[in-house]
Amino acid sequence: MIKFFFIILIIFSGCSLEKKTFFKDETTSGNKEVVLKKKDNKEIIQEDFNKNIKIKLSKIIKNNKFKELRNNYGREEFDSDFKSVSKYKIKKIKNFSNFEPTIVFKSDGIIFFEKQGTLKKYDYSQKLIWKKNFYSKQEKKSNILLNITHENDILIITDNLSKYYAVDLKNGELLWSKTNLTPFNSQIKIYKDKLYIVDYENILHCFSIKNGNRIWSYQTDNFFVKTKKTLSIVIDNEKVIFTNSIGDITALDANKGFLLWQTPTQNNLIYAESASLITSDIVLEKDSIFFSNNRNEFYSINKNNGFLNWKQKINSNIRPVITDDLIFTVSNEGFLYFIDSLTGNIIKSNNLLINFKSKQRQFIKPIGIALGSDNIFLSLSNGMLIVASIQTGEIINTFKLDGNQISKPFIFDNKLYIVKDNSIIEYK
Repeated sequence: MIKFFFIILIIFSGCSLEKKTFFKDETTSGNKEVVLKKKDNKEIIQEDFNKNIKIKLSKIIKNNKFKELRNNYGREEFDSDFKSVSKYKIKKIKNFSNFEPTIVFKSDGIIFFEKQGTLKKYDYSQKLIWKKNFYSKQEKKSNILLNITHENDILIITDNLSKYYAVDLKNGELLWSKTNLTPFNSQIKIYKDKLYIVDYENILHCFSIKNGNRIWSYQTDNFFVKTKKTLSIVIDNEKVIFTNSIGDITALDANKGFLLWQTPTQNNLIYAESASLITSDIVLEKDSIFFSNNRNEFYSINKNNGFLNWKQKINSNIRPVITDDLIFTVSNEGFLYFIDSLTGNIIKSNNLLINFKSKQRQFIKPIGIALGSDNIFLSLSNGMLIVASIQTGEIINTFKLDGNQISKPFIFDNKLYIVKDNSIIEYK
């Protein structure tokens, strides 16, 4: 009954909204008050929309200390002509196209992994600091993929073999190692002295960061659907919120693990089709949770009770970025959308795949975006990186980095990083 109630709420909550916002219209000499209406919720915008509108963001880029916990990095300091390029070499990772790599950035270096699950730490001059591998000869024969994060000087690692362990970031020495019954398939989040991970059975686990012991676990519905997409977790104010493979959004007490609320986004009748469902990372900004999927659904949900704020027709499974009450996302068809985060109104859209032939576009998929000082950076499944203006949405440049898939862009210390299957590219 609870799931039925929320499904009905989601279906009937989409109302027509309008908001007066000040933007700059390039057809006028000054600022102009523009009334923007949300398109009919049955209509999908796949065209350049409000092309003359220029987006005005704050000149000050604020440091977001909660960006890791909330999955929202906002705008980050980065401005480059892309002429200064460096590479960190790694041994080729198999099955890279089915993997969402993460990088750990520290003040003294960068941590990643390579073939056979080997961890590496480099300084920022590409000099190797330490190199460690904690797998047996038999385990190394598997295509080991690692997911990593850190808290202070502790590196936390999960893999696709059901192992999870902790390493000293200073010297690479193993602190502890444990094995779960099922492999993990989510981001790792660390909150205070606990770490949170979801496995392939849709179970959220809470472990101690000190020794890896399980504190509690919470089982959500599991219809034996194994998604390739990494599941997502956000944490805020003693609350952990996460996705599962069938589209449920669940909020638990971060300390005790009891249920606070749960919102399904897919009807029970189509659970059999959930294998094709791909949901973006959830992003927490202020009192709302934002996410989308590959079924033309973009949601804003209240973080306190799971009720729907608004729903928009956008087909995207990449993580959105929110800054200055604006959402930036790119659809699976390559359209860049600027969305009012309070109302769901689409302010404007631009086709970022316009320079590709129509036959090519159906094979090209967006991988991820990042917002720099003035530009948006979009990585594609064909190994290309598109640079577009935040102000106008127009394409500034396109770079070919590889012939195959590359990672989403990462920005750290005024540098941009892209992971390939055999290297990490750094732009200054």
